[in-house]
Amino acid sequence: MSENKVPRQVDRRIIYLILLIGVAIPLVVPLGFHSEVTDLVKQVYDLVESTPAGSNVMISFDYDPSTVTELQPMSKVLIEHAWRKGQKVIAVALWPQGVQMAEQAFNELLVKYPDKKYGVDYVNLGYKTGGMVTIQAMGRNFREVFPQDFKGTPIKQIPMMKNVKSFKQIGYIASLSAGNPGLKEYIMAAHDMFGIKVTGGVTAVSTPGFLPYVNNLHQLYGLLGGLKGAAEYESLLQVKGTATSGMDAQSIAHVLIIVFIIMGNYRAYQIRQNTKRKSGAKA
Repeated sequence: MSENKVPRQVDRRIIYLILLIGVAIPLVVPLGFHSEVTDLVKQVYDLVESTPAGSNVMISFDYDPSTVTELQPMSKVLIEHAWRKGQKVIAVALWPQGVQMAEQAFNELLVKYPDKKYGVDYVNLGYKTGGMVTIQAMGRNFREVFPQDFKGTPIKQIPMMKNVKSFKQIGYIASLSAGNPGLKEYIMAAHDMFGIKVTGGVTAVSTPGFLPYVNNLHQLYGLLGGLKGAAEYESLLQVKGTATSGMDAQSIAHVLIIVFIIMGNYRAYQIRQNTKRKSGAKA
């Protein structure tokens, strides 16, 4: 009798609890699972790495809280890399809430780099509407587009901005883009019109649409695609940030789901075998 007994169904709440614990652990303590770095991410890293110390670089925050999970880790790792190399970061935004995204990234990193000073090592110039027209105007005359920072401080009073008059004084531009306006506009305006080096990051679902700009047209210096791209960059920089913990959580969740699928199929097999034995016994 015991041989034909089929295990009872596992309470689904137990499965949910196991998944919750499995996902929560790496979010609290990043495990740092190894992730192979793609050429796309390595190109972005090499661009930042090769830009001389003291250069002014620009990061455009072209997203809002709806995509913060994927794009915010990119902003932090790019800023950290730039600061490690002694570069001065200029933050702008083509999306209204990009200003807050920039401030959040800077404030989180200042805990790790308390020696970085506003106006000397970084500045947040704020949001400007206009998309490609605004980018073209920045390329010609930076100060006409941003006469002051987001706090209202005149740009002439910001030490690191005294010599920045156009894109000619910018080492590279990185656009973290959730849509339009964003990375595509920087490619067409900043790179194609002014010849400045452009890189950036997009959500995972948008990544395939930008691959031709890297592989065929050579208008992009690499690309960070989704949370995985940010995690790969963190591994190159040897930091365990939110992208690494997020990918760890995803990996564990995928493994647990596979295990549950195997267990479910094994139980279904046992049920079929038990049914066959019962049918044979009646016959």
